[in-house]
Amino acid sequence: MKSLHTISLIIVFLTCSLGSFSQNQEIQRRSRQRPSEIVPDKTPVLSERAKIKNEEASKAPAHVVWLREMYRNIDLNKDNNAALYYPVQPIGDRMNLFTTIFKLLADNKIVAYNYLFDGREVFADEQKLNFEEVLKNFGIIYKTQGSGDNIRYIVENGDIPSDEVTMYQIKEGWYFDAATGTYKSQIIAICPMLVRQDYSIGDITTNALCWIPYENLRPYLSRAMIMTSDFNNVMTYSIDDFFTKGMYKGDIIKTVNLKDLSLAQQVGNDPELLKLAQDSIETQLKAFRNQLWVQPDTTQVAANNKNVKKGTVKKTKEEKPKAAKAEKSSTPSAPTKSVRRTR
Repeated sequence: MKSLHTISLIIVFLTCSLGSFSQNQEIQRRSRQRPSEIVPDKTPVLSERAKIKNEEASKAPAHVVWLREMYRNIDLNKDNNAALYYPVQPIGDRMNLFTTIFKLLADNKIVAYNYLFDGREVFADEQKLNFEEVLKNFGIIYKTQGSGDNIRYIVENGDIPSDEVTMYQIKEGWYFDAATGTYKSQIIAICPMLVRQDYSIGDITTNALCWIPYENLRPYLSRAMIMTSDFNNVMTYSIDDFFTKGMYKGDIIKTVNLKDLSLAQQVGNDPELLKLAQDSIETQLKAFRNQLWVQPDTTQVAANNKNVKKGTVKKTKEEKPKAAKAEKSSTPSAPTKSVRRTR
């Protein structure tokens, strides 16, 4: 009996030792991993330096003398915008634009606002988005952690509908700053659009989720790197670079106007008329930019470039001075005598 008891004690001791050994191995393995690999879905924490930098970048130009605001639809099915859609599910610390936005909203790190019936954005306290209502309305499974201002919504990566957000609506402003002499565009706000199949009506529906001021997103998007090329897999651009450098392509659907009408309300739903109106606005933007500065004579520039390329730059011929003619005397000359030598 004593031998059996001793054997049992040995087995229990070996089991505990193996358990503690495997636990230590797991702790060591996790300590060797990067923080983003340990908790891949944790949103970054902004440093004070990042907050100050974002405040400086968010300041409106001081001497804007011309401004044109418009709304665009960014279709992620187009190749130019695909970098904002992939990867659909997070891969390590890589995630697409909507997953980044969703996690920031779930962690209560940014504030979003309701999308009003006419598409306007109103950044007022009474229009703040209730994120829990969005989760309930679109049937997203979630858990809560904390309460009040510290509440967080826990959603598994597979339950985030990032594959259904295939379109964004952005508000874009083109301005000219007289103090710095700069003419460029700036993203003012962004709205994710959920495109899903509604089986109850047998059709595809497009649902605007919310408006988010871009200045709230900028410090996070400047740290979210994306791959923009199939031929170069180095992630050299951030999502903020993608917007700031104008690497996206989108169709104009509305410009800010006195009557607050969209292009469809102004010209109708005819695709050809809409395209003509959009091209007209793009032409107006280019024309305004061109008239800001004195443009060179394109004909002369082309001719000079052609001569330089051929290496046959013509030089002006220097005129040789003509020989001065002898002035005619006013008095008649005396006759000249012939001189002959005599032998």
